Amino acid sequence: MDIVIYLFSGLLMIIGILGCFLPIIPGPPLSYVGLLLLQLTDPAPFTNKFLLIWAGVTIIAQGLDYVVPTYGTKKYGGSRAGVSGSIVGLILGVLFFPPLGIIIGPMLGAFVGELMVGRERKDAMRSAWGSFIGFLFGTLIKLIASLMMTYYFVKAVIELF
Repeated sequence: MDIVIYLFSGLLMIIGILGCFLPIIPGPPLSYVGLLLLQLTDPAPFTNKFLLIWAGVTIIAQGLDYVVPTYGTKKYGGSRAGVSGSIVGLILGVLFFPPLGIIIGPMLGAFVGELMVGRERKDAMRSAWGSFIGFLFGTLIKLIASLMMTYYFVKAVIELF
């Protein structure tokens, strides 16, 4: 039975890493579930403290994925309208255009928000670019979290054998 758990946990780790790049798949949460599943083997490889820390990291990494594009918009000179547009674009993009809506929505929202308050196209595009950079940074955070969980998974499996 443990072999099935190892295989399924490993599959979740791989899908978790892919999910960092594919907006429709929640990467870090799937990687975390892989760690939890591995905990069902005998002996359990992780401490409760370890699992609680990684639960927190998973929640933070996944949450930042929704916050960082808005921060990027602001950092690249976006006005309040651009930031608001980025948030509205994110919500509409996720609801109506998954999975690409999480990328395109904030960019388009920031761009439109800036144009609505009379900013020039160049400035509006810079704000939209900031949203995209924020998306890339959020992806990097998720990837690092999933890769670290995969490292601990591989380490635990090697130690169990």
